[in-house]
Amino acid sequence: MPTLTAAFTMRHLSALRAAAAAPMRRFASSLGAGHQVVFQQYGSPSRVLRVEEAAAPGKPKDSEVVVRMLAAPINPADLNIVEGTYPQLPSQLPAVGGTEGVGVVVDVGAGVKGLAEGDWVVPAKAPFGTWRSYAVCSASDVSKVASDIPIEYAATLSVNPCTALRLLSDFADLKEGDVIVQNGANSAAGLAVVQMAAARGIHTVNIVRDRPDLDDEISKIKGLGGTIAVSDKYAATSAMQRLVADLPAAKLGLNCVGGRAATEVARLLGEGGALVTYGGMSRRPVTIPTSALIFKNISLHGFWLARWLSEHSAADSAAMRATVEGMVRDGKLKSWIERHPLAKFDRALARTNEPYRSHKVLLTMDDGSAKQ
Repeated sequence: MPTLTAAFTMRHLSALRAAAAAPMRRFASSLGAGHQVVFQQYGSPSRVLRVEEAAAPGKPKDSEVVVRMLAAPINPADLNIVEGTYPQLPSQLPAVGGTEGVGVVVDVGAGVKGLAEGDWVVPAKAPFGTWRSYAVCSASDVSKVASDIPIEYAATLSVNPCTALRLLSDFADLKEGDVIVQNGANSAAGLAVVQMAAARGIHTVNIVRDRPDLDDEISKIKGLGGTIAVSDKYAATSAMQRLVADLPAAKLGLNCVGGRAATEVARLLGEGGALVTYGGMSRRPVTIPTSALIFKNISLHGFWLARWLSEHSAADSAAMRATVEGMVRDGKLKSWIERHPLAKFDRALARTNEPYRSHKVLLTMDDGSAKQ
């Protein structure tokens, strides 16, 4: 199975870039038919999602653009949308799946300003429907991004890295030498937190669910600059307090799991520390020790990137993405990604649902993706 890792192969990158850089006149004059992943009703993704052929897009209206999608990940929220359990749902069904990805503008309406053929763009709002070959949308529905970073990074920078950036910026005044603690540390967002914190000289205490390849995951986290990395079983023992004894008390705790995993993060917070929940992978309620609330006066917060985007300007969002792009460009942010062609979505979905997966699944829409 072709895999995009931190050491993304030049052959794969060249193929994707070639697809993105194909002459714009070819697309504008005769855009071919494509594929899209559609659901007619809410339900189990494996049951309701279907790959369909899609007609070639027509000419855009005055305020519209035609976007040829290049790559798009399968994120947990995408599957929650298909299930009908996510707060943001399509305005109507049938709908195209996917909320994150990158595409190239191949045609623009006469009234569009600020976008041109050849620009790379990402969705400005969700749900957008990124699991397709082409999208015709209002120019305001997409935002321009840098085209000098690898496509697989551009396709995945809008959710997890931006979430990590906000978590480290919005809930505690973190300075060099400070400490944060997080569970789910080997998730895409968790790994971004490790790297962004390390770049700022912030220590990270990282908790990972016990798994067969635990040693590999711990080595990965430490290799990215993580200060301490342990299993959730170890974090629940008295030895954990001794392990962190030489570090300052944590100012910030990040929880994407819930249940007992959140408890262990809260126990490691110092006086006045903040615990931020941004996910609930265990689907269990957040459990907080009473002593942490009374004697340490910790505060509890929630974070949802969609709300942040709705409450901030397009310029704020662009500045956030630019920060992430700069880290990618400088080699300070790495991702572990595996690629699958769009037309073989069933295989990609099955891979997404496999336990102990360590790579983000990315759909690619290059010319070969529509061939079985």
